Amino acid sequence: MPRKSLKDIQSQPDDRNLPINKVGVKDITYPVVVMDRADGLQHTVARINMYVDLPEHFRGTHMSRFVEVLNRYQGGISTKNVRNILDDLKGELNAKTAHVTIEFPYFIVKAAPVSGEKSMMDYLCILQGDSSVDYYTLQVKVPLLSVCPCSKEISRYGAHNQRNVVCVTVRAKEILWIEEFIEIVEHCGSSEIYALLKREDEKYITERSYENPVFVEDIVRNVAIKLLAHPKVLWFQVETESMESIHNHSAYAQIEIDKQKKGQR
Repeated sequence: MPRKSLKDIQSQPDDRNLPINKVGVKDITYPVVVMDRADGLQHTVARINMYVDLPEHFRGTHMSRFVEVLNRYQGGISTKNVRNILDDLKGELNAKTAHVTIEFPYFIVKAAPVSGEKSMMDYLCILQGDSSVDYYTLQVKVPLLSVCPCSKEISRYGAHNQRNVVCVTVRAKEILWIEEFIEIVEHCGSSEIYALLKREDEKYITERSYENPVFVEDIVRNVAIKLLAHPKVLWFQVETESMESIHNHSAYAQIEIDKQKKGQR
């Protein structure tokens, strides 16, 4: 039966006089291609949410059109074309606003510090776009090792150390590379984290991290200083959580700065 002969239930009028802020599709698992600074493009798998607004006089939206828009961007999704995706959603669904969230693992080949053994590290990234603003949001989560300065100072033998997860969220209008923020964060802890280490690498990391102890407060401040100097970042939030090895709690710190407002003062 031709589609035109089928009744369009979604477009029926609605008399409840209540507009909907966001309606759409959530948690689509979808293969995507993202920009890779080293290799040009990287294939990965994303979880995607896509929404538009719905005026009060329409009963429903057309869910299939969200996936149709997504299918147009199989060749590559990046900070460069988020705005195009939002514009397409608004056009296809006759909406005033559109929103998209793309969450995906990003992979980088890292060489161990002494042996040079190479392995793949994965970093969780979230790219968000909102048609009501002129910037996009990029979030990257980076694991680190931290050694406690207090523990080192007061202990005769060693110091407690643990894994940290640093979450960097930035707003920008220009193209940003995910690798930029991974590198910024990895230089702000006691040591980087690696997927593959030999004995000589473990020795090096253990000794190096012991000589470079940091609190969670040090980590967020060190990252914030570098983001303040980044010319393309308009706003940022830095969070870190330290999964404490000897305490029954995590340690946490956060800094948030709007560089545009800061520049006006």
